[in-house]
Amino acid sequence: MRTFADHILDFLFHLKLPFKLPKSVDVMDVHQEPQIQNACIAFYKKFYDNNNPRHIMLGINPGRFGGGVTGIPFTDPIRLEKECGIKNDFIKKQELSSVFIYEMINAYGGAEKFYHNYYISAISPLGFVKDGKNLNYYDDKILKQRIEPFVIDCINKQLSWGIIRDVCFCIGEGENLKYLQQLNNKYQWFKEIKPVSHPRFIMQYKLKQKQTYIQQYLDAFASV
Repeated sequence: MRTFADHILDFLFHLKLPFKLPKSVDVMDVHQEPQIQNACIAFYKKFYDNNNPRHIMLGINPGRFGGGVTGIPFTDPIRLEKECGIKNDFIKKQELSSVFIYEMINAYGGAEKFYHNYYISAISPLGFVKDGKNLNYYDDKILKQRIEPFVIDCINKQLSWGIIRDVCFCIGEGENLKYLQQLNNKYQWFKEIKPVSHPRFIMQYKLKQKQTYIQQYLDAFASV
């Protein structure tokens, strides 16, 4: 019987954009790289090699220094080794969002407990760059228009693995939430979408209130 890990790995390793990218926009199709595939296999087999039902958390799209390096959402090479116990040869550069997410995960009870109950993905599981910088899917009008069929297909595939659909946790309270709510109104994937603040926003602008935001995540989980 296929496990949650088998579904995730098959999904990630076969991601393909079914549309032409706007001028000067590039995709980070990192899951084709053997080193990243190995990291993903080690991570998902460690934490998801079962069929436990999970809630889904949807971010925006992978960034260059977290999922863009390791292939695992909000997991930079440092957190992958230190918090997840998976040694790797990636350059040990941190991503601010990953720092927050793993502080939150530790407050929840650690990686094993957290990943037993939650699965983190993104509206677009593939990331984008423009002029060498991270690009959110909604920051380019043409990209936002063209990406919708891809987004719908990706969410439908992931829901077929036994995702709990009473609540989806949206990582980001602005454009990401607005976009997801519009699609959910149309496709009725989830009964409720519960937003939490984006880690990058917290670490960049609200660092002194970090513990308050960690509690925001924990309270959101506890309310389900």
